[in-house]
Amino acid sequence: MSNSLKNSQRRTILKATGVGLAAASAIGSRAFAQSRSRYGIEGQLAPELELDYWIDKDGNPSDFSVAGSRGKWVLLKCFQDWCPGCHSSGFPTLQAFSERFWDHPKVAIAGIQTVFEGFSTNTVEDVRKLQLQYELPIHMAHDPGDHDTGARPQTMEKYRTGGTPWLILISPEGQVLYNNFHVNAEKMIEFVAEQVG
Repeated sequence: MSNSLKNSQRRTILKATGVGLAAASAIGSRAFAQSRSRYGIEGQLAPELELDYWIDKDGNPSDFSVAGSRGKWVLLKCFQDWCPGCHSSGFPTLQAFSERFWDHPKVAIAGIQTVFEGFSTNTVEDVRKLQLQYELPIHMAHDPGDHDTGARPQTMEKYRTGGTPWLILISPEGQVLYNNFHVNAEKMIEFVAEQVG
């Protein structure tokens, strides 16, 4: 499929969700357009995640539902503790977004440790450690793959993520609008702020 046809389809999807191409492009980078065929599920309905380990902002056992967040803008941030890019850009992006929207009634935020390698290093205990380290007042989860079978974490499977750090932005209608490694945090925050008023 040609790039112009892919871009045309993307514009159609974004118009259907009420988001202009310029706005969606503004929050991302060139990598967003370049990885369309391999990763991500932009324009599709966001799948539910059925994870065994969720904690709330205080570290208490909790749950989080993508479907239950319908009507809100949802940001999912995938990470691994041992991922250098997560610490240099992923967590700072999540911090900035959380500082602006963590208590906004029209926004839901969750961080998910998607373990597809380094199983002995990226542990469930790291989720709370990172929540405290980066002062994240959000829901966080642990989504381990299976080292023995090679099974990937369900977040990676359902959202076709390419690794970590990875960011997923979902519209209030439940459609995935952005799903990629790189994002301009400032522009994404500005974009979501315009949408929620």
